[in-house]
Amino acid sequence: MATPTEQPNIVTEEAGVEEGLISHDELRELVGETMRHLEEGKIVKGRVYGLRSDYVVVDIGYKSEGLIPLEEFRDVDSLQAGDEVDVLLESLEDNEGMVRISKEKADKLRNWENIVSNYQEGDMIEGTITRQVKGGMMVNIGIEAFLPASQIDIRYVKDKEGLVGKQFSFKIIKINTERHNIVLSRRELLEEKRRRQREQLLSEIAEGDLRTGTVKNITDFGVFIDLGGLDGLLHITDMTWGRISHPSELLAVGDQVEVKILNYDRDRQRVSLGLKQKQPNPWESVEEKYPVGKKCQGRVVNIMPYGAFVELEDGVEGLVHVSELSWTRKINHPTEMLAIGDIVEVVVLRIDAAQEKISLGIKQLETNPWTQVAEKYPAGTLVKGKIRNITSYGAFMEIEPGIDGLIYVGDISWTKKITHPSQVLKRGDKLEAKVLSVEPESKKISLGIKQLAEDPWSDIESRIKIGELVEGRVNNITGFGAFVELESGIEGLVHISQISDKPFEKIEEVLSSGDRVKAQVISIDPEERKISLSIKNFLEGKVLDAEEIAARTPPPSDTDTRLKDQLEEHFGNLEG
Repeated sequence: MATPTEQPNIVTEEAGVEEGLISHDELRELVGETMRHLEEGKIVKGRVYGLRSDYVVVDIGYKSEGLIPLEEFRDVDSLQAGDEVDVLLESLEDNEGMVRISKEKADKLRNWENIVSNYQEGDMIEGTITRQVKGGMMVNIGIEAFLPASQIDIRYVKDKEGLVGKQFSFKIIKINTERHNIVLSRRELLEEKRRRQREQLLSEIAEGDLRTGTVKNITDFGVFIDLGGLDGLLHITDMTWGRISHPSELLAVGDQVEVKILNYDRDRQRVSLGLKQKQPNPWESVEEKYPVGKKCQGRVVNIMPYGAFVELEDGVEGLVHVSELSWTRKINHPTEMLAIGDIVEVVVLRIDAAQEKISLGIKQLETNPWTQVAEKYPAGTLVKGKIRNITSYGAFMEIEPGIDGLIYVGDISWTKKITHPSQVLKRGDKLEAKVLSVEPESKKISLGIKQLAEDPWSDIESRIKIGELVEGRVNNITGFGAFVELESGIEGLVHISQISDKPFEKIEEVLSSGDRVKAQVISIDPEERKISLSIKNFLEGKVLDAEEIAARTPPPSDTDTRLKDQLEEHFGNLEG
C-alpha cells in the first residue's frame, strides 16, 4: 500500500502501458471498477493505514489516502492499523490532489439518518446542552440541534451558561430535512408535566392542607409558590406572626417550603397560602403571658411621632405612648429616648387581646416624683431654682430635675405692669419664689415672686391719706392725664382736669416726664389700686380736707366711666 506521498498501484499499471503490458482500454476499465463505489457526499468504508502526530491516515481504496485529524476519533489510543472506519467522502481531490474525508461528519450523517428514521416531530428525545449561541442553546442529540431561548424553560432563565453540560429531555418541534436542521423545546415538556400535575393537584387540594412547594417569585407584597402545576400566593401578612419589611427576609427564590392552604377558588384557580398559620396565634395566650403590671423585656421595632412599638415576642407588639416615657421630661418625640433595635424594659399597662393591642410604659419602672411633690413643696414654701423656659404667659423655673413650677406673668410684681416675663426675667436666671399651689394630678406647681414681699397696696391708706399733699415724679403722660410715682411702685393719676388752674391745649405744655410735682390726694381705691391726685388744688391753694373733698366729689358720669376704662388699660390687672 502506498504512503501519502507515494503514488498508488494504479500509477505502476500506467507504466506497464508504456511498456506494452496493458492497453489503455483495460486501464480505464480497471480504474472505473475501483472508483465505482466511491461517490462524493456519501459514507464509504476505509481502513486505518497509520497514525501520525496530528492525523490518522485512512485508505478508502482510491489512488491516495485521506488524512483525518486525531480529534475526530474518540479513542485514538485504541486505534490500530487495519481497523475499519466509516468516513464521509467530501472530495476525491482537493487543491493538492488529495482525498478529503471526515470521520466526524460521517458520524453526524449516520446520526442524522438514524434520527430522521426513528423520530418525528412531537417525539421526545434526550440530549445534553453543549453551548450558548445567539438566540438560544445548542443541544447534542447525536447531532447538534437548536434550542431557542423561549423554549428553555417555562420562565425566563437568566443564567443560561449554568445549563451547559446538563442533560434533559426535549421535544422535537421541527425537523428540516433539506438543511439537516432540528429545533427542540424543553418548555413544552415542562408545561405538559405541569398540566398533569395541576390536574392531579386540583383533584386533591383542600383548605387546611399542608403542601410543600418551591418559591417561584418574590414581590413586595408576597411570595408566589409553585405547588406542582399550580401557583399559590403567600401574602407577606401570612408569612410570620412577627414583623418583616419584605418577604425576602424569610424566603428566597428556589427555597422549598411547607405551607398551609388557606383558601382555594376553584373557578379562578387561585390559592391563598399561609406560613404563620402552621403555628398558634401568640395573641391567644397573651393575657396569661403578659398580665397588667408585669415587667417585660422587648425590642424597639418601630417609632412613630406618637410612640414606640416594642416587640415582646414574634407577633406580639405593644405601644409605649410618648406620654409614658418619662414622669418629668417633656418628650416631643420618642427618638429623644429610644432608637430602633434598642432592648428595653417595659411595664404592661393595658391589654386588648381582641384588638391585638398592648399598652406599655417605661416611666412606670420608676416612682412617680409628682406623688411626693405636694408633701415636699406645700403652699407657702420658699424654693430656689433656675429659669428654664419663658413663654408669653409666664416663666418656668426648675425646682429639681424634672420638676418645674410656673411663675405666671401676673405674679412677678405687685406694682409694675409687666406684659411679658422677658421684661424682667431671662433663661438661666437663678432666683427665689414662693409656692402658691400644687396640683400633682395635672403636674402643675404655681409659683410667685411678688409674694416674697408684702403687697404695698394692702396698707396704702395708712401711709397716704385723702386730702394730704404729696410729692412725686411724673412717670408717664397720656391723653387723659399724667401718672406720678409717689413711692416705689405706687402711682397716682392727675387727671387732665386737675393739672393746672390755667387753660392749656396739651398736657406737655404744662408737664414733662421726669418733672417733680406737688399734688393733693383726692381719692384712694386700694381694691382697684388707684390714687387720684390734683395739682390744680395745690396751685390754687385750695387744700381741702378729706370730708370737703368727699362732699365736693360729683357722682360718676360717662366721662368717669371712660376714665376708669383708661386707667384699667394703663394699670392692667396687677393682681393677676
